[in-house]
Amino acid sequence: MTYSEIFVGQKAEVTHQITARDIANFAELTGDDNRLHVDATYAKQTAFKKQVAHGMLGASFISTVIGTKLPGDGALWFSQSLEFLLPVRIGDTITVIAEVTKKNDREESIELSTVIFNQNKQKVTTGNAKVKIVPIEAPERTNDLEAEEKTKIALVVGASGGIGLETTKQLLDAGFNVLGHYNRNKSGLSDLKQTLDKPERLMLMQSDLTSETGVAQLLETTNRYTDRLDAFVYTSSPSIPNIDFQMLAWNDFERQLKLHVEIPFKLMQQLENHLAQGQAGVVFITTQSVEQPFTKLTHYTTAKAALLGLTKSLATDLASKKIRVNAVSPSIADTDLNADLPKKIKLLTAAKTPLKRLAAAQDIAQAIVFLADSSKSGFITGETIRINGGQVMW
Repeated sequence: MTYSEIFVGQKAEVTHQITARDIANFAELTGDDNRLHVDATYAKQTAFKKQVAHGMLGASFISTVIGTKLPGDGALWFSQSLEFLLPVRIGDTITVIAEVTKKNDREESIELSTVIFNQNKQKVTTGNAKVKIVPIEAPERTNDLEAEEKTKIALVVGASGGIGLETTKQLLDAGFNVLGHYNRNKSGLSDLKQTLDKPERLMLMQSDLTSETGVAQLLETTNRYTDRLDAFVYTSSPSIPNIDFQMLAWNDFERQLKLHVEIPFKLMQQLENHLAQGQAGVVFITTQSVEQPFTKLTHYTTAKAALLGLTKSLATDLASKKIRVNAVSPSIADTDLNADLPKKIKLLTAAKTPLKRLAAAQDIAQAIVFLADSSKSGFITGETIRINGGQVMW
């Protein structure tokens, strides 16, 4: 956002739920391990009765608003006043609102009121910020022969899971820059980022896709980073409980359908132009259960079958825009998602498999990266690659 595009009265906001992990991470990062913040037993003996989040933890989200929304990229935050009015506790949802109150034309800076509310609409922090907008310097002109080839960009939704994390690794190895989405657990992605010679090749994006704002948050971050995607991989999945048919409720289906059908559908609609720019490869994850159903998984199998229908329909609808849409169908895989499966089932499955083992995350990721990379699979669309060691053959 340029200085001229900003106007007095303009607003932006972010929302975040404070967790115990947030407090622990903030204490580790800053060294502020005041027991009122980190020790529930100690806090219970004080007038507050419960742990209180660091004031600057909540205030740090003012930086999020300024750095990503108003004014966004290029913001230089050089002054901030703060007044802490009420404590913020674990489980509180804070909403940080910034509003432009003044523009200073001479130095191209703005002043903003910054207010933080909790979920009860109580004001917990107030203050004022001053921000300078740093303009982008025009790059030196180069001719086409001197211009470097554009780096390919991939979005991986659910990048912190076993399959998602391995796919992210292999996409990076294949030369892609990756936008890695996660919901709760980012430790594997953070560790991976630290191993890269250029850590900026992996950008981490947090959002809860089941919330009202989660999808919008993911799309907003993607838009800030790029207007082109060369690959889109969707690996998000809720837990898969085994439920007897008579015990199933419709909300068991709704949970599976939301993450396996509704969210992919919404993301594809909003990202279509990005994908067309990169003539992208899109990959969804189905399951062998669609072709060879397992007992007590009716809700899961039904949602995955719907996702397969979505895959083939999108492959047809988007072919004219050079967007390829394919699926990978694993059998039972040796990943965290299946960690609760009885060992007996895993052993029996491996014994019945011609290759005598379960699928590994690496096996599945290799197929995903092949389908995502248009330089390797540019004439494949609407297809499903089965990763099952020969259990199902067609």
